[in-house]
Amino acid sequence: MTAAVPEAGSGAVRGAVMTREIAEQPAVLARILERGLPDIRAAAEAIRAAQPRFVVFAARGTSDNASLYAKYLVEILLGLPAGLASMSTMTTYGARPRLHGTLFVTVSQSGGSPDLIESTRAAREAGALTLAVTNNPDSALASAADLHLDVLAGPELALPATKTYTAELLTLYLLVDAVRGGTGDFARGIPSAAAEVLARGGEVRDHAREYRFADRLVLTSRGYGYPTVREAALKVMETSYLHAQAFSGADLLHGPLAMIDGDAPVIAVVPDGAGGRALAPVLDRLRAAGARTALLGPPDGFFPLPVRLCEEVQPIVQILPLQTLACEIALDRNLDPDAPRALAKVTRTR
Repeated sequence: MTAAVPEAGSGAVRGAVMTREIAEQPAVLARILERGLPDIRAAAEAIRAAQPRFVVFAARGTSDNASLYAKYLVEILLGLPAGLASMSTMTTYGARPRLHGTLFVTVSQSGGSPDLIESTRAAREAGALTLAVTNNPDSALASAADLHLDVLAGPELALPATKTYTAELLTLYLLVDAVRGGTGDFARGIPSAAAEVLARGGEVRDHAREYRFADRLVLTSRGYGYPTVREAALKVMETSYLHAQAFSGADLLHGPLAMIDGDAPVIAVVPDGAGGRALAPVLDRLRAAGARTALLGPPDGFFPLPVRLCEEVQPIVQILPLQTLACEIALDRNLDPDAPRALAKVTRTR
């Protein structure tokens, strides 16, 4: 007999659901590589046939961070301009932009938010090729788009999104790679790298204690690492109610650096590649400001990451210790990260 799975907030052990779903991610990533590639390649073929000149992403919350990652992929790997949609221009103000020659990609775990559905329909009517990327193939959003990709994460019960986020990242990477004619070979080592990182959860638990009494936290990175720190800040805020701000390292130097002092803990995600090199002068400025800076990624950081992955797929693994960190900070603060206050699993914005 299979044991019943406790729902978030059901009175089970605090954080048990989020912890379990974090641990499921290597299996989810392997499932996408095993079962998702045929649909991803079919979508890529349709996109190549349409020859879009521009790509627009529409999303909210965690999926917005996944879309930002995909924006980097599109601009760097495909050489196409890409942007993030301001959906209220269509849903609130009734604007109807001219979208012929555009690929409009909507990313959503549930596929249920009215603004995502409405903007996808509007983009389709305006001439765009529309693609929905969801964890719910039966959703209204999946039906509204020309194309749909299921991220195959399975039911996610904890309110903070974890496995659906990395499933979106891998699906979007494989899509962009297939559009450029790739085979996804760079992604083959991701499930094992993810398992290796998650097996070191004790290192993260030890580090989480440093933030138990913090009242603010700054996170920074460059390039492909920037979506990672945005997602990590969101996870910390929603689980621990800790004021966390994420900045591109470049933007941090354009003013916000002034708020950094010895009392402001900073987490810097250092990609192994061009993004890490670009972040180096930012780290120098943080040290000069006396910031308590913890590095995630390099060998001398609080959590070294595997370096065998190319930079464009590192975000799929970078976020894992930060998800665990958010969960552990919440537990240290006697909170339940499975069921943060005032939140619902499906957020219906318009």
